[in-house]
Amino acid sequence: MILSGEEIRSRMGDDIHIDPFDERLLNPNSYNLTLHNELLCYEEVVLDMRRPNRVRRRTIPPEGLVLNSNQLYLARTIERTETHNLVPMIEGRSSIGRLGLFVHVTAGFGDVGFCGYWTLEMFAVQPVRIYAGVPICQIFYHEILGDVREYVSDKYQHNTDIQPSMLFKEFGDQADFDEMQLRLEFGAEDPRKEH
Repeated sequence: MILSGEEIRSRMGDDIHIDPFDERLLNPNSYNLTLHNELLCYEEVVLDMRRPNRVRRRTIPPEGLVLNSNQLYLARTIERTETHNLVPMIEGRSSIGRLGLFVHVTAGFGDVGFCGYWTLEMFAVQPVRIYAGVPICQIFYHEILGDVREYVSDKYQHNTDIQPSMLFKEFGDQADFDEMQLRLEFGAEDPRKEH
């Protein structure tokens, strides 16, 4: 069962924490989360599951930033959320989807007990200009049946920034991280060099 907007409001400060909270962003059965002004871009030609991959930080200027197609951008929400006794999930807004911008590739599913900022895996079908502060996605909440065991992972819990994949921690061995990977040249992906 999905919580209504009124139920989200009534559980604020108890099972649901959204900081900052703006009443204008509350929807009939969700709450709009907004886009922070920083992005991370992977600097590797080939991403490797078994090792940390280098990233580059970019800032969205006031005039906006053009996202190129066929490139993954990691972003985060301005809002920090904390959820207890409910399953939080995020989805893109229809107005954003109609511009061909995916705000999460596969990771819209949250865990009971998650506390932190939502990392967004943004991917554009065609070049699209984005702006910091825009309502980029919506969070909604499912009730859960059965005994609740909260999320306690040390990979992403209580994060304070955008988080690239930490899947490499699940391999349980010490991969050789000194071996350099091929580096993606930034600027080459956009002939107009709009950053």
